[in-house]
Amino acid sequence: MFAVVVTIQVAPERMAEFKPAMMDNARASLGEPACNRFDVATDPARPDEVFLYELYDDEAGFAAHRETPHYKAFDALTAPMIADKAVKTYAVVEG
Repeated sequence: MFAVVVTIQVAPERMAEFKPAMMDNARASLGEPACNRFDVATDPARPDEVFLYELYDDEAGFAAHRETPHYKAFDALTAPMIADKAVKTYAVVEG
């Protein structure tokens, strides 16, 4: 498994637009062959932050995700809504 965690800071006045686009992207991502999980979470204490937890079969599956038409459309649509984004990836420890 290959895990991806993303923390997105959304411009406060854009959250109402961002959330539906994010959820559409998450649903479409779950239809990809290598995507096993795509969770979208928020915390009321940080109303402008969105946390994503994604699991793919492997790093190639995540790379393929980033090339899908739905991801590219989401990325283009939401780029002006995002104040900051941090992406971290993790591979399963073997042994």
